[in-house]
Amino acid sequence: MCASDRFRASGKFRVNANHKVLDAWLLLLCTGCGDTVKLTVFERTHVRSVRPALLDRLHANDLTLVDELLQDSVLLRRNHVSLDWEGAWRLDTGRSAHLDLEVVDVEVRFAARIPVRPVRLIADACGLTRGEVERLIADGRVVSAIRLTGKVTGDFTFTLKR
Repeated sequence: MCASDRFRASGKFRVNANHKVLDAWLLLLCTGCGDTVKLTVFERTHVRSVRPALLDRLHANDLTLVDELLQDSVLLRRNHVSLDWEGAWRLDTGRSAHLDLEVVDVEVRFAARIPVRPVRLIADACGLTRGEVERLIADGRVVSAIRLTGKVTGDFTFTLKR
């Protein structure tokens, strides 16, 4: 195994039975060397406590289940994993000179449920610091129907008033 700490999901699960207990892992591939690493879904779990539908999805290598598990913060924390979303999103206001306008309406659409802090997204897109964006929010010059503090994973819109 190389020293890389970056992995990608292979889309495959491994399920192991030992008498009446089951173990299940999501297989990850090291982006550096291609070695396989196991992300524990559950271990030493009695077979009767695993929902049959979940077991079927594991055996079928259900890609939707892969997505669901990679967004499960409890599972990621338990496995000491954090996802790297670098370059996974881009904000486009539809205009190159959007900073010159008095009022800019921005629609943010997610292709995947990527957790992002709206303050960070707005700061990066508009060339501002996060502190400046937080002051604009406090002054009512950045408004949205959603709470802009914390993290969001779904589509939203906001208006920037200069």
